Amino acid sequence: MVHHDFLFISLHNHQFFILMSDKQYDSVLVGYVDEPRYYEGELGNWSFSMTVDELQDVINNYASKVQEDGKGGKAYFKLFMSKNGKACCSVYNPHSEAAKARRADKKAKQAEAVGDDLPF
Repeated sequence: MVHHDFLFISLHNHQFFILMSDKQYDSVLVGYVDEPRYYEGELGNWSFSMTVDELQDVINNYASKVQEDGKGGKAYFKLFMSKNGKACCSVYNPHSEAAKARRADKKAKQAEAVGDDLPF
């Protein structure tokens, strides 16, 4: 049996039911993204902006820890086009369930690789 969650929204006397995906993501959408600019038919560039509060939220919640040697303290952004053709920006969320699962899988594969090298 497949279990789906539903999100109910009431907006201006209109009611919407949205089927929530079972897919887990390792990032969250952030900021405002401009439409891409094309030059002579080729993608030129596009940009995104954030308020100071949004930027502080990214620093507090999604940036990697700064190590003793000063390395780290990074937030990983991705600019992409959504399935419906809208420009979007996401930031990697290392605390998401998908990110935790990916790290656990990677760790398990590394443990298997170490175990495979044993002569017995």
